[in-house]
Amino acid sequence: MDVEISKSVLTDIAATTLEGIEGIEVAAAPLKVNEVLRQQGSARRSRALRITREGQHVTVDVGLNVEYGRNLVGLAGQAQRAVCENVELMTGLKVRAVNVSVLGVTLPKGNA
Repeated sequence: MDVEISKSVLTDIAATTLEGIEGIEVAAAPLKVNEVLRQQGSARRSRALRITREGQHVTVDVGLNVEYGRNLVGLAGQAQRAVCENVELMTGLKVRAVNVSVLGVTLPKGNA
């Protein structure tokens, strides 16, 4: 019995996993991507999160904003491990790589 897992489900698993890590957030997609999506009528804000699937293997590329004062390398590593574990656990697919790019620094939530 074959079960097909859509890219949007894989994207949601990765995004939800990352939302659970304190001190990071998935960055907004670059402006060019947002402009294209607006022109296509998508009201949903695009994120810097891309899933590439080749058969039973998945590669995740994610751009993160990290809270000022946090350890960038530590949080990036935590994000990589968590996304890899959750995608493999929930789908049975193998994660080849979770590529993290830190795109920005944000102020801590209490300082807004």
